[in-house]
Amino acid sequence: MAHALSPSGALRLVIFDCDGVLIDSEGPSCRLVARVARDHGIALSDEESLERFAGKALAQVKCELEAETGHDLGVDYVAIMQDKLVDLMRDEAVPINGAAAMLVGVKALDLPYRVGSNSSWPEMDVKFARVGFAPFFPRDRVHSARDMMRPKPDPYVFLHAAAEEGVDPSSCVVIEDSDTGVQAAHDAGMACILLRAEGPPPAHDWPGLRRIAHLDDLVPVLAGVLKEQAR
Repeated sequence: MAHALSPSGALRLVIFDCDGVLIDSEGPSCRLVARVARDHGIALSDEESLERFAGKALAQVKCELEAETGHDLGVDYVAIMQDKLVDLMRDEAVPINGAAAMLVGVKALDLPYRVGSNSSWPEMDVKFARVGFAPFFPRDRVHSARDMMRPKPDPYVFLHAAAEEGVDPSSCVVIEDSDTGVQAAHDAGMACILLRAEGPPPAHDWPGLRRIAHLDDLVPVLAGVLKEQAR
């Protein structure tokens, strides 16, 4: 079956994850998760938090920690953490290396793009404002799986982005850095480009999955796909 990256396919939409693809926020976010966990008496290092919870929704983090430790993080854990994350990203969000040039390059390809993230809209607003990406992402092209109450690995946010664009999922490519996001892309029936310089391959592998080591590689890949498909 043709997919968005195949020569016989039709690439019509790029869907970016936010954290780890556009914004370098996974580290600070996971350190916050670890710090709050330790405040509740849970032994969780910054390094373990990053390895285990990067890309996961706060509700999933809460469930896993409570199930494994027996600690009660409180019914308002997610809301409190969300507020803390907005404040944190307002002060600490930085772009992923190469993201600004990549966005200029994708725009020059005249290829529509959207964002599908587990972050909330308030969190993405402050991230994009801090790093200067707000002009690239009008609010109606930014989709929050958290605020839709359907966080990844649920594919809903990607399918919603495709529907808003009016394109079939098979014409979309998702840019992701986490296994959670790759799972969501797979289940959405979309091609996926995994941004990962090193480390293990994702659990799911399929013909529409590619891997790049740096955002500098993305525009040449997309340009090559469009050229092949135009033949």
